[in-house]
Amino acid sequence: MAEVQDVFLASFDEYGMNHFVPLQAQKAAKAIMECRTQALGGHTDVCTKCGYTHQSYNSCRNRNCPKCQTVKKEQWIGKRKQDMLDVKHFHTVFTIPSELNALVLQNQCKLYGLLFTASAGTVKELTADPKYLGASVGFMSILHSWGSNMSFHPHIHMVATAGGIAPDGRWKPTRGKYFLPVKVLSSLFRGKFLSGCRALYDRGELSLRGDNGNAVSRNAFSSLIDACYQKDWVVYSKVPFNGAEGVFEYLGRYTHRLVISNNRILSVDGGKTAFLWKDYKDESKLKETTLSNEEFIRRFLLHVLPPGFTRIRHYGLYSSRSKSTRLELYRSALDARFRRKPHKKRDRQLETPFEIVVRILGRDPRFCPRCGSLLNQEPLARASPA
Repeated sequence: MAEVQDVFLASFDEYGMNHFVPLQAQKAAKAIMECRTQALGGHTDVCTKCGYTHQSYNSCRNRNCPKCQTVKKEQWIGKRKQDMLDVKHFHTVFTIPSELNALVLQNQCKLYGLLFTASAGTVKELTADPKYLGASVGFMSILHSWGSNMSFHPHIHMVATAGGIAPDGRWKPTRGKYFLPVKVLSSLFRGKFLSGCRALYDRGELSLRGDNGNAVSRNAFSSLIDACYQKDWVVYSKVPFNGAEGVFEYLGRYTHRLVISNNRILSVDGGKTAFLWKDYKDESKLKETTLSNEEFIRRFLLHVLPPGFTRIRHYGLYSSRSKSTRLELYRSALDARFRRKPHKKRDRQLETPFEIVVRILGRDPRFCPRCGSLLNQEPLARASPA
């Protein structure tokens, strides 16, 4: 079966000779190419009873690698289950106009950060207003920078509680079918993001270069911002999840998703890669497209985040400050159960990575899949660098 790794192994060296590749993208590419190969070492499982042998190589653990997200995702969701409120949650998506893509690409750290602060500030301001709710809600924001066809499309997925803690300490549920009026959300978000762009530019913290590589003038930058003020920004809000169970299902799909997963790759052959993508403008139909390996790699590397950048953030009731104290307050205010297990002994410890692997595989990898005997592990040496 073809994988993202196959594309990089086939064409990344050539791509690197013809394109500038930032250091962080170079590290991601190297990790993807070496993941679960002899380059990272590993071990051989040997059954002394039936003669079964199997070689296993180590994972790269890079957050951009399609092979290395499953265990991380399960660990993260396990932690969230301990403090997720068992109430309805809304899913809201904040997007920006495509006219801003070049500005964001050239200033990723600053403007990805602004995406978080502008969307979070919008929700905090509106939910604090008694006209809309008058309470402090809890929400998690997740940055995605891609569309289904791997194009550059930065946006924020937000999961927010359908209610919050009012100033008098009571739980106050949201009114109506949707979280907040989408027109109000989009207008306030647009204002916060664009005013933030202006402030960053005035402080000399943003730069914008044209196709010729030269910096654009202040007038050109102002014209871009003014044009974006005139557009209707898209903020999409879905109907609420019914309780925490629906939230966990959502989190599993979105938190550790990458620009493309291996199961969408159809073939890697003759310098071209064919893959499936979902066309949301055409009733979410699955379609097939083929790109040159060079273009595939270019699109993939667009979405490698700046070093140390946090793409999942928690706010309001879900922020990390004084969480243990707040949990008791929420329990009283909601008069509802948390997603905590009633057995305290079992609740104290989250699943270990090994336990997650056993659950996913459906078997204990320490024992022979043929005869059930305990396997011996013999270490494999790492391949010597060329």
